[in-house]
Amino acid sequence: MFDRKRLQRAAATLLPLVLIAGCSSLSAGNGGAEHKIVVGTTSAPSALDPAAAWDGSWELYRNIFQTLMAIPNSGTTPEPEAAKACGFTDSASRVYRCKLREGLQFSSGRPVDAEAVKHSFDRITSVDAPAGPAALLSNLQQVDTKGSRTVIFRLKKSDATFPFIISTPATSLVDPDEYPSSTVRPGKLATGSGPYVLKDYEPGKKAELVKNPDYKGTAKVRNDAVTIRYYKRSTTMVSDLKAGRIDLTYRGLTPEQVLEFQDAATTGDTSIDLSEMTGSEVHFLVFNPKDKQAGNPAVRRAVAQLVDRKKLVREVYDRTADALYSMVPAGITGHTNAYLERYGEPDPKRARKTLRDAGITDKVHLTLWYATGRYGDATSHEFAELKRQLEDSGLFDITLKSHPWDSFQKGYLKGKYPVFGRGWSADFPDADNYITPFAGEKNAVGTPYRDRKLTEELLPYSRRQSDRGAAGQSFAKAQQVMADDAQLLPLWQGKVYIAAEKDIAGVEWAVDASVILRVWELYKKSSW
Repeated sequence: MFDRKRLQRAAATLLPLVLIAGCSSLSAGNGGAEHKIVVGTTSAPSALDPAAAWDGSWELYRNIFQTLMAIPNSGTTPEPEAAKACGFTDSASRVYRCKLREGLQFSSGRPVDAEAVKHSFDRITSVDAPAGPAALLSNLQQVDTKGSRTVIFRLKKSDATFPFIISTPATSLVDPDEYPSSTVRPGKLATGSGPYVLKDYEPGKKAELVKNPDYKGTAKVRNDAVTIRYYKRSTTMVSDLKAGRIDLTYRGLTPEQVLEFQDAATTGDTSIDLSEMTGSEVHFLVFNPKDKQAGNPAVRRAVAQLVDRKKLVREVYDRTADALYSMVPAGITGHTNAYLERYGEPDPKRARKTLRDAGITDKVHLTLWYATGRYGDATSHEFAELKRQLEDSGLFDITLKSHPWDSFQKGYLKGKYPVFGRGWSADFPDADNYITPFAGEKNAVGTPYRDRKLTEELLPYSRRQSDRGAAGQSFAKAQQVMADDAQLLPLWQGKVYIAAEKDIAGVEWAVDASVILRVWELYKKSSW
């Protein structure tokens, strides 16, 4: 259980991903008094329609929609959720069948049947939203139904990760009567069959959830209602936590705030418990191959030879993050140090030679873009440090620019930025999900990554392996390819911190293997 008496520290990862904020009211066991939990976040959903977002919006989706499969509290293997049972029906991992639970229904009162499931999957690729998860289902050939409760998925190629894919909020089940087949649902409403019903939503401010009385699934809901409150700044969020206006923060704490809570815990002078949870989040730079400078492999490799990750996490994140030399984070099978093996420690002389060998003798002018707000207040300091490191070599002239998340996301999806920073948290806990989403002509970062060895050999082979541990060899080779090309440059793997009032319980069970907060696990000790 979560230790309320002292600071609990464990292995973890931190990425500025979307924070969930929640306020839950509980019926107490002693007289029915209500108790409320308020969780703060610095990152609001970008869309309410699951077909429109492949980002931290999933934190909200997980709590109001169901998926056929889900990752359990303890473990990394998907188990049935809206489904009663699922499995491959062939030896080639190309035909997957699910049978639904009986009596499922949406908050609209309409049934969650096989046709609703088919509609939910078909519309993801039909809508094909610019920031949506259509690429995640690029291997899905067709969805068939058999009766009212059986759904059959036929894949173009073998894919042992498909059970993981249908456990992600990308495949949230939606009501066909309220979600158009080829367009994003407008407005501020959501209709699902998950643990909660979305009662009210104010974009960028709050989401109010109430317990769904008709929910049938594996979640054991420990509260009656949750309000998700969104903040623009970490400082405001922490101020409200200290003042008792919120009870829990998930993500968004700056390194300085983490250290402050840690110091207070050592002296016992705090009413806040700080917890570190094992996570799976990474930060990296993306180089646009269509840009004249960023599209030059020599420029990318020179940057890779100059970036001092250890100094970055020391100076900016005060060791609340770890240097990362792989697109696959430590703790996930398939992790290597491919970029360290390829480029070694920071070396300006080697970087200069790389540029000179490519005929580049003048300073390289690059513009680096980052999102404000989305990943916490430390992001601007991170990019200032990157600018210093690159310019100190005498080889680069760096311009920094930023946008709030919505504008930033639209920009990189349109290919406007030469180089930009992204954070990534696993769709599911498998090395495939740290490589495949960024490969190919159409991917999650909006910049084409063309490499036939990667997309036609290594990744397809890894997906044919039902033993995901055995697939690690293919991922190791894939990372060697990516390191040599350096179109993606991993920087750091962080830690997820949760700061909560001492009376808040259930924290240790609230974060799943994909580092998504499941607010149904939270409750107040005083209410039990």
